[in-house]
Amino acid sequence: MFKKILIPIDLSHADKLEKSVSTAAYLAKIDDIPIVFAAVTSAAPGALGHTPDEFRARLDSFAATQAEKHGVTASGHAVFSHDPAVDLDHALLKAIHESGADLVVMQTHIPHLSDHFWPSNGGRIATHSDVSVFLVR
Repeated sequence: MFKKILIPIDLSHADKLEKSVSTAAYLAKIDDIPIVFAAVTSAAPGALGHTPDEFRARLDSFAATQAEKHGVTASGHAVFSHDPAVDLDHALLKAIHESGADLVVMQTHIPHLSDHFWPSNGGRIATHSDVSVFLVR
């Protein structure tokens, strides 16, 4: 049914993404679909990597760990932005197209009052993407 699943992740909060990762892994096993973990960051040195290559290595290591844990094929896809907080949605849409994913499985939060006025990242991805988006709470 699907050819590739993309999971947007924040490596600094990877421990809080188990529901979306487990959901995507379940779907991936059905038809042996590869998973791509997409992370958006700045090219500037940070806690997750001093260089873009170091960040990519950390993302690839996370993908390999998840692949082994869930019995799926997985890889990492890093997107670098000048201001990840501002460019996050645009960068994730770019990652969807660059990776060739046709399904996004994305962790989300329980809606708050502010979400009625400003949509969540998951809501914006679902609204502006031309692929299927599965939001997991």
